[in-house]
Amino acid sequence: MTFKTADLLDAADSDMQVVTPALINFGGRTRFHGPIATVRSDNDNSRVRELIWAPGEGRVLVIDNGGSLTCAMLGDMMAAKAIENGWAGVVINGCLRDSVEVGAMDLGVKALATNPRRSVKEDRGEAGITLEFLGAVFRPGEYLYSDEDGILLSAEALL
Repeated sequence: MTFKTADLLDAADSDMQVVTPALINFGGRTRFHGPIATVRSDNDNSRVRELIWAPGEGRVLVIDNGGSLTCAMLGDMMAAKAIENGWAGVVINGCLRDSVEVGAMDLGVKALATNPRRSVKEDRGEAGITLEFLGAVFRPGEYLYSDEDGILLSAEALL
């Protein structure tokens, strides 16, 4: 991919959101974009697993775990499944694990940190809802653009 978030922002005619810088690149793909799919969780990745096992169709999964550093919401096996099912990337307001393996995969992944502890599996969480964190509003179906410089959100497809 040849886009740069700085160039997209400079050229934008629409209102774009800039996500407050706090997330670290962990995936092997540092530039990724696509329509947003969302999950809100409380240290439970049951809904995350359901979505990743479904066709990704080039979407970016945005997971709001409330900024929790308690456990990981994504690991190497789920990242591999995300690639297999056509997801472009995963953005986590929380942690991931297996960072070395995930870093070798062709998947965009941004998160706050790593934690080796896995999440609980208690069938909690909500999918397909509007999320708000890091000074931005993530709406299902809108567009996310991520590169080494940051994350932009747009109501319109720019690429």
